[in-house]
Parts: sequence; C-alpha cells; structure tokens
Amino acid sequence: MKYKRLTKEQFEALHQEFSNFLATQSIDKAEWDSIKANQPEVAEQELDVFSDLIWEGVLTNAQYLEHFSKNHIFLFHCQEKLIQSIVLKALESEVNLMEKEGLQWLSDNLFTDTVEIHLGKKEYQEERNQAIFDLIKQGAILSDGQLYLQINGIIQS
Repeated sequence: MKYKRLTKEQFEALHQEFSNFLATQSIDKAEWDSIKANQPEVAEQELDVFSDLIWEGVLTNAQYLEHFSKNHIFLFHCQEKLIQSIVLKALESEVNLMEKEGLQWLSDNLFTDTVEIHLGKKEYQEERNQAIFDLIKQGAILSDGQLYLQINGIIQS
C-alpha cells in the first residue's frame, strides 16, 4: 500500500464509488460477497487498491493544509514543485491557539513581539503527494486555504 487504508466510516461514505470501482473490474455484489467470504486476502487487496486510488485523488487536488497545536499554527500552500509555509508561534505560554479565545488573541496580537511569524518554502524531497500525505499523518488537515491567504495577504501588504 502506498498510503493507508480508508476507515470503515470512509468506506461507508464512499459506498457508491467503491461499487463503481468493483464494477470496473466486473465484480458485482454477489461476487464481492463471495470474494469476502472465500478469498479474504483478495478482498483486502481490493480495499487497499481502492484506498490508494482515493488518497491519490485527494492528495493530487490538495492545495492547502493547516496544522494547529497549542502554541503554533502551521499553514501550507502545496504547489506543483514546492510547498510554502507560514508558521505562527504564540510566545505567551498560556495562549492556546486550538481554542476560539486563542485565535482571537492571535488576531489581536499578530504584529506584536508576542507572536513569531516564519515564512518558508522548499521543493519536495520526495513525490508531491507522498510529502502531503506525510504532513497529514503528522496531524495536518486539508483546508480551503482561507486562513493561509488571509495571513499571507496581511504579511505581504
């Protein structure tokens, strides 16, 4: 497997897509039930292949990621050849950027000496989708990029 198997909940949400995937291999419901019962290792392989296909599509379309921790916010813009980052660090230890109040504090203090802002960019050291998947494994989530674009717009102006 290149990525990781989807969860039971994800498979349930993608039930129709999985049915279509099996249909492209001329596997109907009766045959799938038979494979699960009589060839569980083949069923496992099908689940893995489908999971990788879904991950590949999601990662290929990913443009922005966010990762929040108590004192840091990591914002990523995933481009074709490189990834750009904005890292915001609250220097006051009692601030929790994972709470609404912490985000309000950040907004009020963004350009004070209580917040460090680091900008970065680097070319992918490995294949783009694998690099994005690695960030997701570390806790990043896919995002619409609004926060990245807002912060980047403020910094650039």
